[in-house]
Formats: sequence, structure tokens, C-alpha cells
Amino acid sequence: MDRFLSSAVNRIDAKGRVSVPAHFRAIVQKRGYGELYALRSLDTPSLDVGGPDLLDALEKRIGQEDPFLQTADDMSLLFYGDGAFLKLDQDGRITVNDFIREQTGISQEVAFVGRGHFFQIWEPSRFARHAEGARERLRSLRRTASMRQAGEPE
Repeated sequence: MDRFLSSAVNRIDAKGRVSVPAHFRAIVQKRGYGELYALRSLDTPSLDVGGPDLLDALEKRIGQEDPFLQTADDMSLLFYGDGAFLKLDQDGRITVNDFIREQTGISQEVAFVGRGHFFQIWEPSRFARHAEGARERLRSLRRTASMRQAGEPE
């Protein structure tokens, strides 16, 4: 499988490093990533992490915008200027630096969350709350769709 799937929580060691889950490292290796790129999420206290294909997708999105409008400029600023490269050491660990801590609130543990072609880094309790909110939003959509299909008032 060539997608980041599932989630895992790993503890930060005394030197401020955390092991990227083995199944995520296998994908990084299979894709030939030399470095990982981390981008602050716009809507959540998390980081989106991927390789060159993540940057390619972001650049494609910028290319869809009118270059003379502020949106393209804002996207370029955030995608290129407000991200960071993360290096995996020989043991598959990354250093949990200030960039990561400030965005996520991580202190002792890191939640790694698969998102298909990229993964996210979260503080575990924040991720748990966010995931429960996502489940509830989807349950609500399902109920609404079921009622519409049955012709019931919402």
C-alpha cells in the first residue's frame, strides 16, 4: 500500500526526537523522499507532512488561481515561507523542534495521522477531540441525507 493510513502515537525521547511510525517510514522510503516537508494546517493545530508530491499538489493549486489576485500570493507565502523541512535520522526519527511545538502544542507524545498522500502530526488529545468532531459531523450529514432520501422533514 502506497498511502499513509492509520494513526499511531509515539513518545518523544529525552533528546527531543520521535520515531516516525514504521509503516509511514516504509512509504517515505518507497517514494524515495530525501526530506519531508511540513506545512502548518490552516484550520487545525496540526502539521501536514509529505514529500515533493505534497509540494507539487500545492503548486498545482496555486496555479489554478489568478496570479494577480491576493489569493495566489497568500498561498505562495504560506506554502513556501511558512513551512519547514524535517530530516529523518538513520533510525527514522525526527526532531520535535519549536516549529512543531508552536503549531501543535505537542509536549510529550506525537500523534501521526495518515491522510492518504500525506500525513499529519498532532498533539494526541487534540487529535482525539478533532476526530470525534469529524465523526459527529459525518453522522449528522448521514442522518440528513437519510431523511432527505426518505422524504422526511429535516
